[in-house]
Amino acid sequence: MILNFSFKLIATRGGIWCKFSLFRTYRALSNAPVEVLWQKLINLADVSWNPLLSSTNAPRGLIAKPGLIYKVVTRLIPIPVRIFVERVKPGELLSVRVLAIPGVENRVTYHVESTVCGTYVSCSVTLRGLLSPLLWCFIRPYAARLAAELAQAAERVAAL
Repeated sequence: MILNFSFKLIATRGGIWCKFSLFRTYRALSNAPVEVLWQKLINLADVSWNPLLSSTNAPRGLIAKPGLIYKVVTRLIPIPVRIFVERVKPGELLSVRVLAIPGVENRVTYHVESTVCGTYVSCSVTLRGLLSPLLWCFIRPYAARLAAELAQAAERVAAL
């Protein structure tokens, strides 16, 4: 688990600007094959493994593609939130941007990597904006479980 944050005060002619950024990475090891983990991750209709999301409007079988925008409902406060798929590198990387609160940028990046020990899944959460420390207080316990929940869900599918 790695925690990085930065706080910058920028003086310009128009005034003083404040930038805050928070970055944290979580990693989990799974016995499931990379293909099973990847299929569980890119299936946008199935958010049962995600501790932050309760449901989605994505049709069954829709897989993540760059440029795709869809809606999800959060578990914390049942409000609809839009998610934008930024990058997809098949079998390795999925990067999404959560468009929830104006002034706060939330990006989640998943990396799947096969090793001799098993399959590693990494989940990186990046928050930018003035309200990001406040938002982080609410989502931190759920974000900490993202990688582990994905690994456990893939193991359950692989065991069938």
